[in-house]
Amino acid sequence: MSTFPDDLLFTREHTWVRVDDNIATIGITDYAQDAMGDILSVKLSDNDSSVEQDESFGFIESAKTTMELISPISGEIIKINEDITDDLGILNSDPYDTGWLIIVNVKDLSELDNLLDSYEYSDYVEEEVEVE
Repeated sequence: MSTFPDDLLFTREHTWVRVDDNIATIGITDYAQDAMGDILSVKLSDNDSSVEQDESFGFIESAKTTMELISPISGEIIKINEDITDDLGILNSDPYDTGWLIIVNVKDLSELDNLLDSYEYSDYVEEEVEVE
Protein backbone atom coordinates (compact mmCIF):
# COMPACT_ATOMS: atom_id res chain seq x y z
CA MET A 1 0.00 0.00 0.00
CA SER A 2 1.37 3.41 -0.96
CA THR A 3 1.92 6.08 1.63
CA PHE A 4 1.50 9.84 1.32
CA PRO A 5 3.28 11.90 4.00
CA ASP A 6 1.33 14.84 5.43
CA ASP A 7 4.24 17.28 5.04
CA LEU A 8 4.25 16.98 1.23
CA LEU A 9 2.14 18.41 -1.57
CA PHE A 10 1.42 16.37 -4.70
CA THR A 11 0.63 16.68 -8.41
CA ARG A 12 -1.78 14.55 -10.42
CA GLU A 13 1.31 13.48 -12.39
CA HIS A 14 2.67 11.71 -9.27
CA THR A 15 5.43 14.06 -8.20
CA TRP A 16 5.72 15.54 -4.71
CA VAL A 17 7.23 18.67 -3.21
CA ARG A 18 8.45 19.53 0.29
CA VAL A 19 9.00 23.28 0.81
CA ASP A 20 11.22 24.88 3.45
CA ASP A 21 11.19 28.69 3.10
CA ASN A 22 11.89 29.18 -0.63
CA ILE A 23 13.64 25.83 -1.16
CA ALA A 24 11.63 22.96 -2.64
CA THR A 25 12.70 19.32 -2.69
CA ILE A 26 10.96 17.35 -5.47
CA GLY A 27 10.59 13.62 -6.12
CA ILE A 28 8.21 10.92 -7.35
CA THR A 29 5.52 9.41 -5.19
CA ASP A 30 5.52 5.97 -3.64
CA TYR A 31 2.50 5.20 -5.80
CA ALA A 32 4.43 6.10 -8.99
CA GLN A 33 7.53 4.08 -8.14
CA ASP A 34 5.37 1.10 -7.19
CA ALA A 35 3.44 1.28 -10.47
CA MET A 36 6.68 1.58 -12.46
CA GLY A 37 8.50 -1.33 -10.85
CA ASP A 38 12.29 -1.48 -11.02
CA ILE A 39 13.64 1.80 -12.34
CA LEU A 40 16.25 1.46 -15.11
CA SER A 41 17.27 5.06 -15.82
CA VAL A 42 16.64 8.68 -14.88
CA LYS A 43 17.27 11.79 -17.00
CA LEU A 44 16.97 15.13 -15.18
CA SER A 45 17.33 18.75 -16.25
CA ASP A 46 20.70 20.31 -15.43
CA ASN A 47 21.69 22.32 -12.37
CA ASP A 48 21.02 26.05 -12.82
CA SER A 49 18.25 25.38 -15.33
CA SER A 50 14.75 26.70 -14.81
CA VAL A 51 11.66 24.59 -14.26
CA GLU A 52 8.06 25.72 -14.64
CA GLN A 53 5.05 24.40 -12.77
CA ASP A 54 3.30 21.68 -14.81
CA GLU A 55 6.28 21.39 -17.20
CA SER A 56 8.75 18.51 -17.61
CA PHE A 57 12.08 18.41 -15.79
CA GLY A 58 13.07 14.92 -16.96
CA PHE A 59 12.10 11.29 -17.40
CA ILE A 60 12.22 8.03 -15.48
CA GLU A 61 12.33 4.74 -17.37
CA SER A 62 11.42 1.34 -16.00
CA ALA A 63 10.89 -2.05 -17.61
CA LYS A 64 7.16 -1.27 -17.68
CA THR A 65 6.99 2.36 -18.82
CA THR A 66 8.59 5.77 -19.19
CA MET A 67 7.28 8.52 -16.92
CA GLU A 68 7.67 12.20 -17.71
CA LEU A 69 8.59 14.12 -14.56
CA ILE A 70 6.29 17.13 -14.14
CA SER A 71 7.42 19.93 -11.84
CA PRO A 72 5.03 20.82 -9.02
CA ILE A 73 6.53 24.33 -8.80
CA SER A 74 8.49 26.92 -10.80
CA GLY A 75 12.02 27.96 -10.00
CA GLU A 76 15.71 27.30 -10.60
CA ILE A 77 17.28 23.88 -10.03
CA ILE A 78 20.02 24.35 -7.45
CA LYS A 79 20.84 20.69 -6.79
CA ILE A 80 20.37 17.28 -8.40
CA ASN A 81 20.45 14.09 -6.35
CA GLU A 82 23.68 12.51 -7.56
CA ASP A 83 23.12 9.49 -5.28
CA ILE A 84 20.40 8.14 -7.57
CA THR A 85 22.93 8.05 -10.43
CA ASP A 86 24.90 5.48 -8.45
CA ASP A 87 21.89 3.60 -7.05
CA LEU A 88 18.57 3.88 -8.90
CA GLY A 89 17.06 1.47 -6.34
CA ILE A 90 16.82 4.38 -3.90
CA LEU A 91 13.85 5.64 -5.93
CA ASN A 92 12.02 2.39 -5.25
CA SER A 93 13.08 1.91 -1.65
CA ASP A 94 12.91 5.46 -0.28
CA PRO A 95 11.10 7.85 -2.68
CA TYR A 96 10.29 10.47 -0.02
CA ASP A 97 13.67 10.89 1.66
CA THR A 98 16.95 9.74 0.10
CA GLY A 99 15.20 9.19 -3.28
CA TRP A 100 14.45 12.85 -3.94
CA LEU A 101 15.27 14.07 -7.47
CA ILE A 102 15.93 17.82 -7.52
CA ILE A 103 16.03 20.85 -5.23
CA VAL A 104 14.61 24.09 -6.57
CA ASN A 105 14.82 27.71 -5.47
CA VAL A 106 11.09 28.58 -5.67
CA LYS A 107 10.00 31.49 -7.83
CA ASP A 108 6.39 31.85 -6.65
CA LEU A 109 5.14 30.23 -3.43
CA SER A 110 1.51 30.94 -4.40
CA GLU A 111 1.82 28.06 -6.92
CA LEU A 112 1.60 25.70 -3.94
CA ASP A 113 -2.12 26.48 -3.85
CA ASN A 114 -2.48 24.51 -7.11
CA LEU A 115 -1.25 21.25 -5.54
CA LEU A 116 -2.95 18.42 -3.66
CA ASP A 117 -2.44 17.69 0.02
CA SER A 118 -1.91 14.08 1.14
CA TYR A 119 -5.65 13.43 1.60
CA GLU A 120 -6.60 14.89 -1.79
CA TYR A 121 -3.80 12.94 -3.49
CA SER A 122 -4.84 9.72 -1.75
CA ASP A 123 -8.40 10.21 -3.02
CA TYR A 124 -7.07 10.98 -6.52
CA VAL A 125 -4.97 7.80 -6.57
CA GLU A 126 -7.91 5.75 -5.31
CA GLU A 127 -10.09 7.10 -8.15
CA GLU A 128 -7.32 6.46 -10.69
CA VAL A 129 -6.95 2.84 -9.53
CA GLU A 130 -10.72 2.32 -9.84
CA VAL A 131 -10.64 3.54 -13.45
CA GLU A 132 -7.94 1.01 -14.39
